Amino acid sequence: MTRNARILLISDLHLEEARDDLTRAFLAFLNREAGSASALFILGDFFNVWIGDDDDRPLNKLISTALRQQADQGLAIFLMHGNRDFLLGHDFAARCGATLIHEPYVLEQAGQRFLLLHGDGLCTQDVDYLKFRALVRNPLWQQDFLGKPLAERRAFAEQARNQSQSMNSNKAADIMDVTRSEVESLMNSHGIFTMIHGHTHRPQVHESHTGTQPCQRIVLGDWGSFGWQVAIENGNATLLQFAL
Repeated sequence: MTRNARILLISDLHLEEARDDLTRAFLAFLNREAGSASALFILGDFFNVWIGDDDDRPLNKLISTALRQQADQGLAIFLMHGNRDFLLGHDFAARCGATLIHEPYVLEQAGQRFLLLHGDGLCTQDVDYLKFRALVRNPLWQQDFLGKPLAERRAFAEQARNQSQSMNSNKAADIMDVTRSEVESLMNSHGIFTMIHGHTHRPQVHESHTGTQPCQRIVLGDWGSFGWQVAIENGNATLLQFAL
């Protein structure tokens, strides 16, 4: 297949060794879709947990090798942090042949601009989470954590995941969704009125207005029963669902 200007975006695969089905689904996605695209953006929570680029689990090598093969064939690959893999670093990105990007990221295609995020920072009603996010995104915290032995980091990550699941089960659904005023503020500050993000696991295309300006927010779904992607062609973004 010939590469064209088609751009693909995915998020929230939550890859982990306990879910071989998701790994197989992603590798199949690469084989099926990547050859006809110019770029792939992975907008966070690619992995269900990431404790450092020195983590030697076989899954990490498998994924980096698969991405590198596509990069070597001409696919531009971009990785963004999520709330579960915020420790992804430049070493892993280099092994993938990818570029690590930060949110909000402005993507331009065919004269149109798109604002890309993972999406967790938009959930401003979840005050407890935002406090935790501020802590673990602090460079000093990250430096200290990454200096600990792998076994200690793995134990911490497991404990944090269990605690997060317990806390989230007691939160109202709207608290874990994005805050509309935050979305509008970010769009207005960048002058970009099409936003694409993941995180909430609520795939949908939202059409609304900020003032008199029409705006669109496209939410990627997580990979579970189905896979989700956004395809951008000729300046138009389309949310697509597919069987895994």
